[in-house]
Amino acid sequence: MEAREQQYLYLTTQGRKSGLSREIEIWFTSRDGRYYVIAEYASSHWVQNLQADARVHVRVGGKSFDGMARLIVPQSEPELHRAVQELSRKKYGWGEGLVIELAPGRLLAPISNLRP
Repeated sequence: MEAREQQYLYLTTQGRKSGLSREIEIWFTSRDGRYYVIAEYASSHWVQNLQADARVHVRVGGKSFDGMARLIVPQSEPELHRAVQELSRKKYGWGEGLVIELAPGRLLAPISNLRP
């Protein structure tokens, strides 16, 4: 089964207090070779972990990669933000919250600028 046909993505972050790996199962969408998750609350532990350290490990549909997370800011990237929300609405019937991009390798704009 292709990654985009999967229901869940497994996201591993580094615990901001414990330093331990923390894995969550979360809804996701994909676009142009990148994966997107939406956080309902900026106060979620996994979002706080990403604020402290944007490095991630992602598993989905038999694939896995180490990468970086970054916040998609609606004011800076309105088209991408809307597109990801719409993909999520089509797949899950929901698309509100903080849009976070997960991509292999290193990105220039980490999620550390995220504010609740």
